[in-house]
Amino acid sequence: MKMQMDVTSLTAFLAAHFPQVAGMFAVEAVGEETVIRLKVDESHLRPGGTVSGPSMFALADVGIYLAILARIGPVMLAVTTNATIDFLRKPAAGRDLIAKVRVLKLGRALAVGDALIYSEGGAEPVARASMTYAIPPK
Repeated sequence: MKMQMDVTSLTAFLAAHFPQVAGMFAVEAVGEETVIRLKVDESHLRPGGTVSGPSMFALADVGIYLAILARIGPVMLAVTTNATIDFLRKPAAGRDLIAKVRVLKLGRALAVGDALIYSEGGAEPVARASMTYAIPPK
């Protein structure tokens, strides 16, 4: 499938429309597998020094959203309608998180995506998320 948005345009979209969180994320690759980085800092940590569940959820949500937009273009009102996340293991302390995202189904009204989240440099995923987005009619 031809991509409608690339790394540069997704990054600009995030900065223009979601400036409150744009600095937390980096779009690293767009394609069959879209790669998004959460730039982990102190605000993402929970007691014990590991990345919090809400931070991992945010990475999955932003990552899948951007992977869908890469395919359909800048549709502001595509919204999450279902979300599931499994926390598999404790993320490595002090490392960014990397989401590897795939769009599993892209229909006219719904899109389904999957994200595997890794600690930077880690071989095993720390979380897995599946999300469905409603795509507004044109």
